[in-house]
Amino acid sequence: MKKTVYPADKRGKADFGWLNARYSFSFANYFNPNNVHFGLLRVLNDDLVKGGMGFGTHPHQNMEIISIPLEGAIAHKDSIGNASTIETGEVQVMSAGTGVEHSEFNPNSTETLNLLQIWIFSEKENVKPRYDQRNFAELLTPNKLVTVVGPEGNDFENALWIHQQAYLSLGNFDEGTNFDYTLKGKNSGVYVFLIEGEANIADEELSKRDAMGISGTTSFAVSFSKNSKILLIEVPME
Repeated sequence: MKKTVYPADKRGKADFGWLNARYSFSFANYFNPNNVHFGLLRVLNDDLVKGGMGFGTHPHQNMEIISIPLEGAIAHKDSIGNASTIETGEVQVMSAGTGVEHSEFNPNSTETLNLLQIWIFSEKENVKPRYDQRNFAELLTPNKLVTVVGPEGNDFENALWIHQQAYLSLGNFDEGTNFDYTLKGKNSGVYVFLIEGEANIADEELSKRDAMGISGTTSFAVSFSKNSKILLIEVPME
């Protein structure tokens, strides 16, 4: 098993006034040649967006984009005709494919939005752009790991899908609980992001916003020493 721990305070940082961002991988003004991506996971940004502010219209191509609001909501509008608001408890996916432009704003003028933005390299290039979102709030019951995103044709009834052999799972766990995670892909790894709490993951101690990359194994154990919220991103390593 190969393990790499990424402490929360070692992430890239940017403060633009309206946006306070933490970058798990090289992005924008933050570049670390030893931390550009984890397998086919290219971006995991932890953004705080002030009320009424956001990202103006900008393009994407050949990338699978997943947005997860942790607090607040985000208003989305794109060039393929979608205009919607993604609330906390929902997950949004967008396959950029041949090209799409979109904007993202915090529609609440008084509350800060906390948003996870995730980019995964597409398995197929130049596909037709597509968009979807789903509310998982009722499924995210305590002490249950829920797969919210998987590849097209995946076996998870409620999961959204993207053009990649990747799986994103979320869970809220009580202190003293545990589970074993079994990887679904033969040549995959898992990037574990501890959103809240404290956990022991594959014999490594993680705290709030710490992350860990795990590969070269078929499974690993996770246990929680505090009430916690966790995100697991399984991706092909090449």
